[in-house]
Amino acid sequence: MKKYFFQFLAAVMISLGAAGCVAVVRTPAPPAPIYEVIGVAPFPGAVWIEGHWVYRSGGWRWVRGHWARRPWRGAVWQRGHWRETRNGWKWIPGHWR
Repeated sequence: MKKYFFQFLAAVMISLGAAGCVAVVRTPAPPAPIYEVIGVAPFPGAVWIEGHWVYRSGGWRWVRGHWARRPWRGAVWQRGHWRETRNGWKWIPGHWR
């Protein structure tokens, strides 16, 4: 039980960190995604979290993908994505569901 609590806590912290990224960016569209070589899962049940673009210091920067543990049995990762709005591009963070 304790093990799953810490896994859940880590997933929440990662999600909140992603949510802390720039909310709306008044720039051209983000670049096309970079397709990363995923390789072999480092542990049973590992889930690949895709990389994504962030806008920092006046330019686009790629955040590399990584392996993660499901915070609970049956959890599915909903990937984050950029959405165009009237005011610019908005980052919709990924999350577990």
